Amino acid sequence: MAKKKASSGGTFKKFIIILVLILIVSLAITGVNYYLKYFGPNVTDKQEYLYIHTGANFNDVYKTIREEGILKDSTTFLWSAQNMNYVNRVKSGRYRLHAGMSNRKLINLLASGNQEPVTISFHNLRLKEQFAGFVSKKIEPDSTVIIHLLDSASFVQNYGFTTDNVYTMFLPNSYQLYWNTSPEKFFKRMYINYQKFWTPERTQKAEAINLSPIQVSILASIVDAEALHDDEMPTIAGLYLNRLKKGMKLEADPTVIFAKNDFTIKRVLSKYLTFDSPYNTYLHTGLPPGPIMMPSINAVNAVLDYKKSDYIYMCAKEDFSGYHNFASNLADHIANARRFQEALNDRNIKK
Repeated sequence: MAKKKASSGGTFKKFIIILVLILIVSLAITGVNYYLKYFGPNVTDKQEYLYIHTGANFNDVYKTIREEGILKDSTTFLWSAQNMNYVNRVKSGRYRLHAGMSNRKLINLLASGNQEPVTISFHNLRLKEQFAGFVSKKIEPDSTVIIHLLDSASFVQNYGFTTDNVYTMFLPNSYQLYWNTSPEKFFKRMYINYQKFWTPERTQKAEAINLSPIQVSILASIVDAEALHDDEMPTIAGLYLNRLKKGMKLEADPTVIFAKNDFTIKRVLSKYLTFDSPYNTYLHTGLPPGPIMMPSINAVNAVLDYKKSDYIYMCAKEDFSGYHNFASNLADHIANARRFQEALNDRNIKK
């Protein structure tokens, strides 16, 4: 009888030990599974960035992640996101991905909104449409939205511009912005930079030549279009300032090309000079209503620090070096122009 009780007791102990072992193994498996879901590597190397659009919800994010193959296992991401309450903490932006990131690390990144900024560098873009298209490739807003604001008289008036001259607000440079920057915040950032550029010293130089900062930039756009070489910009700027002071028409060929919106023109013919446009400085005295291109900083500074001379005429050099022959009287200018026209004829440049 005693042997049977001992045997029964031993069996029970064995059962308890096995049960404990099963429990330990189960807990270990659960722990490993839990660890892998949260901390195991899950991000692939298929995409460098995850873009979350403004107004997107978790379903949108989850759809993007699956469609772009960003994760090895999207199911564990879904489980982790729900447990970490990311489904209610979605923030738009451009997020840098690293192969091998865990669900937890990715979710913490997205929920914190800790996105990586983008660098926008623009220089000498000719038209507002080109500018809007370029910017829209760097940040979230569509080009049509940017153009709409550029063409909104009430919007640009808030910054002291018109729809004709607002393009002077955008100064060529490199800027760091967040990808999901709104169009309004983008304009505000550009205006802040514009205000910083127009220091009291630059403003005083503009006043000394009887021009506003906007007018300086408009003239600089013409100087920039005329000058192939930066070292000639101050001389060209001085020439046009001389013409403005004398009340002469600027008669700048680039303004005619801009007015006609035909940038394939290499030779401005007499028939083009009568093209009716407020930008045609052969028809209208003074500056055009807006810039004919985005002027470079060098061109703006060239107007402010122009080279004094008595020049009122210029013509491209016949050697096609990109430099100009300058003249202070019509006779010398006609002689310079004749040499250049002969050079064009020799090269069979008709248009």
